[in-house]
Order: sequence, then C-alpha cells, then structure tokens
Amino acid sequence: MDSVLLARIQFAFTVGFHYIFPPLTIGMSWIIFHFMNRYRKTGDEQYAQHARFWTKLFAISFVVGVATGITMEFQSGTNWSEFSRFAGSMFGVALAAEGILAFFMESTFTGVLLFGWGKLSKRVLTLAAFLVAFGATASGLMIIVVNSWMQTPAGFEVDPQTQRAVMTDFWAAFFNPSTMPRFVHTIVGALATGAFFIMGVSAYYLLKGRYMSFAKRSLKVSLLVALVASIAQPLTGHWHGHQVWQTQPIKMAAYEGLFESEANPMLLAFGFIDKEGRTVHLPIGVPNFLSIFLDFNPDTVIQGLNEFPEEDWPPLALTFYPFHLMSLLGFYSIGLTILGIYLLWRRKLHQNRLFLRLALLSIPVPFIANELGWIAAEVGRQPWVVYGLNSMRTALVASPTVSAGEILFSLVMFSLLYLLMFLLWIFLLGRTIRKGPFEERAGMQAMEGGLGEEVAP
Repeated sequence: MDSVLLARIQFAFTVGFHYIFPPLTIGMSWIIFHFMNRYRKTGDEQYAQHARFWTKLFAISFVVGVATGITMEFQSGTNWSEFSRFAGSMFGVALAAEGILAFFMESTFTGVLLFGWGKLSKRVLTLAAFLVAFGATASGLMIIVVNSWMQTPAGFEVDPQTQRAVMTDFWAAFFNPSTMPRFVHTIVGALATGAFFIMGVSAYYLLKGRYMSFAKRSLKVSLLVALVASIAQPLTGHWHGHQVWQTQPIKMAAYEGLFESEANPMLLAFGFIDKEGRTVHLPIGVPNFLSIFLDFNPDTVIQGLNEFPEEDWPPLALTFYPFHLMSLLGFYSIGLTILGIYLLWRRKLHQNRLFLRLALLSIPVPFIANELGWIAAEVGRQPWVVYGLNSMRTALVASPTVSAGEILFSLVMFSLLYLLMFLLWIFLLGRTIRKGPFEERAGMQAMEGGLGEEVAP
C-alpha cells in the first residue's frame, strides 16, 4: 500500500473512532440541561439526581472525545500538508473557535456540573448545563463549517502566485451551501444518539428492577426526545438531499445508484449496485418518485453517473451501501420510538419487557447510523478533498515527505491506543451504570426524605 492510501485509511479510522463521542455528548447535554432546568423550577430532588448521574456518563464520554479529536487536526498537517497549505487560511477562524468552545467553555462548565453541587445555586448550575450544551453544539457547528466548505467551497479565490485559497467573503465561506443542512441533520442525529443511550440505560434498570422511579422518568423523557429526533431525521435528510442534488450531482447519483439521466426515477430504498453492468440489481423503493422527493417536480431530470467522466466517480459501493443502510436504521428508529409512545399511552411501557430489551439492544443503532452517514458523505466527495477542484484531488495533496512506513507505524500505534481507550470507556461506563445514580446509603437517606419510590439497588 502506498502512502496516500495509508493516509486515507488512518484519517478514516481516527475520524470514525472520534465520531462515536460528539453526537453522544451533544445529545446528552441537552437532556441534562432539561433535567437541571426542571430542578431549578420545581425543586424536585429527583431531577437533580437525573442531572448528576447523566453528567457523570457525559463526562466520561467527553474526555475520550476531546482526546481523540486532537489527532485529526494534527493529521491535517502531517499527512495532508499540501491540503493544509492550500486551505489553512480558510479554516483558522473556525478551528480556533472550535478549540475555545470545546476545550475551554464545554470542559470548564462540565467541571462546574461535576463539582459545583452544594457550592453553587440552582441558577448557576442550570446556566452551566446550558453552556455545556451550547458549547458542544457550537463546537459541532465549527467542525461542520470546515467540512462543509470542503464539500461545497465558497467565498474564496485562489491566489495565482501562492496557489493558496484566499478568503474573499467570510459569510459565504462560513454559510456555504451545505453548512446549515448538514449541521441541522447532524445535530438531530446527535439528539437521537443521546436519547437512545439514556433510553437504553433506563430500560436496563427497569429490566433489572433497580432504581425504578429514576428509570421511569429517564425513559419517558428520552423516549420523547428520541421520537422527535427520529421523525425529524428524514425531514432534515430531505433538505440535505436537495442540497446534495443541486451542488454535488455526482454524489447524489452514486447514492441512488443512478447511471442514466432520467426524469423521476425510482427513489431507492435498497438494492445491489453493479458498476460493471451499470445497474442496480433487485431494487426496492418507490417507483417514479425521486424527482418529486428532491425537487417536488416529476418532470425534473436527475443526472446519472454516465453524464460524468468515470475518473470523477466516487467509490460506488462504499458510497451506495452506507447511505441506504443509514436510511434503513433511521426508519427502524422511527418504528421503535412510535411503539414506545404507543406503550406509554397504554400505560404498559415499563412492564413490556420486549420493548425494554429492544431499547437496550438499540443503543448502538444511532451510533452506527451516524458512522454510515459520515462514510457516505465523505467517500461520496471523492476523488476530491475540496469538491470539484482538480488541484485538490486526494491523490495530489498528501504530504510528499511522509513515507508509507511512517504512516503504517503510526496507524498501528493509533489502533492499539484507541482500542485501549475504547475498552476503558466501556469499562468506566459499565462501572458507573452498575453503581447506579446514587449510593445505597444516599438512597436510603433520600427514601427517608420521601424523594423517590425505589432508590436503592
């Protein structure tokens, strides 16, 4: 394997591992803020118990997320120096703001939430919870701005002497055509991730017959958030899909396995793509609906891959399958949460062990959907690092002085380190969850004070 391929594998691996954590912490942070705000308004100590416990799990994930996020920015300089040289001036403001939001605001106020109990007022703790959620979300926006500029570059020109990108319009670059559709779609996915995690842990307690009052309230809140987020995902996905169709037609054709241009082809749910035969075998979907879905017009012609040179096509299988698997997982999430709401309405949610088992087993579903969506988006941008710029083709912008052996060595080291971090993350989450939202002694004190129905393990 050459250095370019190894550099791509390393970046994909490190980004994919890091992306486990930001959606979880963003989603959890807003639910923690809800519990803190309810505690501030009602004085109900159970809301305080919810906020404190979920903050512990949030903090464990946040620490790993921060540690793994640093690697990506360093890699841009080490493995992709030609790209960094070209686009560095476009990214400086956004990456600096992301560092301030993630490393200073979010981490500082996470510390306040962890150690401020008994020292600070409810208002201050609630403000800290809001600033953690705001910082996490705004940090995500900064990263989306950078990545979206790579997808749909705007607000710049290339200096003819230095051959570097020079910003000419800050707002056009910041709010490039894909920034807001991708940001909203990503944040909705993050809310689903945080909600499914809390829902699954709550279901675990109910299955074990532990912390019943605590688990019932957490399950109800997280189920409602998961339902709204799951239903919102295809709506935000439609917005994003319309943008992709307008600005990245090759990617949209790869998503849909569309080789020939035609008006109103099938909106594909799944199938098996055959690049050599220029077709999709066993297609399953809605006939004559893609143009309506993308443009609300059945006469709109959707461009096929054969309209473009084959050297400009992305890797088709690695674009096509993740996109459709992500969509199928999204519809599974909608079905599961609708079932949960129906059981809640019938007052059978907490007794239905089948649903509780499904909720527990479904914790990984939004994580997997997030990864698949990211793969489809990033692989679909190939063969360019900055979409459409031939000087920014991926094969041309890798660092010329970094050898394949050096990248392979660092890839192996990162793999071992990340495996250790992943196992440590799982261990710490598991230990904290098994320990429960409060100590048995504290639980007995709370029971004596009338703060809950079942408080001890």
